[in-house]
Amino acid sequence: MAMQESGEMYLETIYVLSQKSPQVRAVDVGEYMGFSKPSVSRALGLLRKEGLVTTDDSGYLRLTESGTRKAESIYERHTLLTALLMDLGVDEETASNDACRIEHYISEKTFDAIKAHAAKYGKSEKK
Repeated sequence: MAMQESGEMYLETIYVLSQKSPQVRAVDVGEYMGFSKPSVSRALGLLRKEGLVTTDDSGYLRLTESGTRKAESIYERHTLLTALLMDLGVDEETASNDACRIEHYISEKTFDAIKAHAAKYGKSEKK
């Protein structure tokens, strides 16, 4: 079953925050995304149920192996699409915002073609 955009956003956020600090709590996710505690709690509960996130005894969030794979895939889409849009002349903020929308709806087939194109022409390195 395909994950909804909101679930992907939470996974990506946990992944990004965990790259900055190994200790990520639900409150950090809420602050980063600008969401309330109840919204974050509900979303994390769904991600736990799907086996994508765990919480340790200290309350720190951890992506499971499958959660990490999914989050890395989403993040790769985001960074490559942002760079591609910037290569086209779009400013970084707009490119990042638009990439965030596109990354959740683009098919795997289309993304693979974009990725191959970027690799072939040496473009879309994050600036």
